[in-house]
Amino acid sequence: MLKINLYPNKVQGNKNYGKIYGRVENLPPIDIDGLAQHMSEHNSPYSKGLIKGILQDMVTCVKELMLNGQPVKLADLAIFKAAVTSKPALNVEKFDLNTHIENVRLCAIATGIMSAKKMTQDGQLTYSTMAQKIKNGEAVLSLEKGKYLTTDAGGSGDDNDEPGVVNP
Repeated sequence: MLKINLYPNKVQGNKNYGKIYGRVENLPPIDIDGLAQHMSEHNSPYSKGLIKGILQDMVTCVKELMLNGQPVKLADLAIFKAAVTSKPALNVEKFDLNTHIENVRLCAIATGIMSAKKMTQDGQLTYSTMAQKIKNGEAVLSLEKGKYLTTDAGGSGDDNDEPGVVNP
């Protein structure tokens, strides 16, 4: 289930300034070791170590192929390819790879069951604990990024918090 947090648009001059948006409250990411452990627990005949080795090799190979201009499509996950961020040049003669290419980055395009349409159909949403407090009037959005104000002076109960301030 995806927990949704609430955030105000704080971009001054934007037509949606002050309007409220929802964002996913993500848990800490798992690494390849954690993914291998998770996969091995799905009635797999393969050990965590074998799965981890295959995943690590896959990551290395996908990067190698992408850096050679070869997109890699993992069905029902994404197409992975390299992309660049480029600064403009006045003309073709002035364009220089070392000056105008700022970085090479990963571009992932969801496919199949990971497409936005399918994820939206399959996703289950609920409010995060903090969003529930905001909706119930127990807390309000703060102008300070990442903080909420409680409607009482109690804070979150953590001795390290400022009175009346809740850190999500």
